[in-house]
Amino acid sequence: MADIINAESQTTLAHHMLIGGRLVPGEGAPVTAINPSSGAASAKFSGASPAQFAQAIAAARTAFDKGDWANLPAAERITILRRFLAAMRARQAELEALIITETGVPKSSFVMDAQVAGPLRQMDAMLTLCAKLPEIEENPLTLEERINPLGGFVQSLRYYAPVGVVAAISAYNFPLHISLWKMLPALATGNSVVLRPSPLTPLSALWLANLAAVAGLPEGVLNILAESGSEGAVLMTTDPAVNMVSFTGSTEVGKHVAAQAAPSMKRLQLELGGKSAQIFLPDSIEAAYRAAITVCLSHAGQGCVLGTRVFVPEAEKPKVLGALQASLAYAKIGDSTDEATTMGPVISAAQVERCERYVRLAVEAGAKIVAGGKRADRPGFYFEPTVLDLPDNKNPAAQDEIFGPVIGVIGYRDIDHAIEMANDSPLGLSGYVHGKNAREALAVARRIRSGTVNVNCFFASPNASSGGQKLSGIGRERGVEGIRAFQELQCLNLGTAV
Repeated sequence: MADIINAESQTTLAHHMLIGGRLVPGEGAPVTAINPSSGAASAKFSGASPAQFAQAIAAARTAFDKGDWANLPAAERITILRRFLAAMRARQAELEALIITETGVPKSSFVMDAQVAGPLRQMDAMLTLCAKLPEIEENPLTLEERINPLGGFVQSLRYYAPVGVVAAISAYNFPLHISLWKMLPALATGNSVVLRPSPLTPLSALWLANLAAVAGLPEGVLNILAESGSEGAVLMTTDPAVNMVSFTGSTEVGKHVAAQAAPSMKRLQLELGGKSAQIFLPDSIEAAYRAAITVCLSHAGQGCVLGTRVFVPEAEKPKVLGALQASLAYAKIGDSTDEATTMGPVISAAQVERCERYVRLAVEAGAKIVAGGKRADRPGFYFEPTVLDLPDNKNPAAQDEIFGPVIGVIGYRDIDHAIEMANDSPLGLSGYVHGKNAREALAVARRIRSGTVNVNCFFASPNASSGGQKLSGIGRERGVEGIRAFQELQCLNLGTAV
């Protein structure tokens, strides 16, 4: 791949596709990247055509079947991927500026660490973890099983082999973070990858395509393409040459991905929607004032694991609502490049309209607006940080993922009632329990049907996996399980000749 591009010319070819080891211009419909802070175009370029997606899949298939990457010792693959990470760190400031422009996350926001610096740290730790995982493990046979009927000895092994060609389809809210968590574990375990970013945030992925030359990956092992529509993504989920689909996005799209992958029985890793509950136990009501800030000021509520359903004792609800309203008084809505901005825009005009629609539906179903509730009067895609007083958990704002700066507060009669409402959701991605008595809080957490539950914290680590239950997805990301997801388990039974 050394002939692809010189690192110094990276900016020049920033909007080219990486296909089969070469950077090439797109041949498909135009892609317009919109800066959500202003609503104006930040970049325009030709996206990849369906034929180019087919070429990328074929290149990935050929590269995997050839085996130059898959058959390398894991340590050698990891060394090459660390070079890739080093190249990203060398241009970290450039990447941060790009993320601020394409996502609208404020440059001074605490979420910026999760956009760039955090993922780079986590990828380094993930590669360290990957290097520690054995390729072969022994099955725990009994002594009797180790002696076969003919008098020979038997050993049974678990062999972890790469899946093959991985189609990675990323989301817009944390585009670098999500792309890296699909791409690098898949590559580290010996797979070939075709990465397709969200059409709303394609620039950071194409930036990675230009840096891939520095890594020295064999041709076709990594392919990165952007498009304005979904034709390429559909091909990635239906082509028999693809062995696995790793998708992050809405539950509705995830259902389509699963259906499209079913005829060829592709492996699936789906991180889908969330409507996470925050349960504040009676001894921790004073901590509830942070709920609105942590949701609304976390990338304008555009996070699938955010605790947008806040459960508090009925008698404490008026007090909590007042505290939440007061906590948002100093929120400053503004351009993502302004140091003073604490809450930036949502990603698009459609997302502003979605926030408006759900606030309206919530009010029609009996909710009261305590704070915010409408779009901000300024250019760009802004919606005010919003607190809703919800009469019950059946309200539309409690049942559906809004993906904006909107939270709802619901009163509970007792702990059993709180847990019942927390579980009364088709989604189960994350959850939170706040309580001074750790034993009681843990007991509540264990009754919540969710892939992750945080007790008195928010925690994300490359060494701890996450994933959804119910309609929030299939499979796990991060941790040992997230690495093993990109591997096929083969059982090898070895006997001595007699």
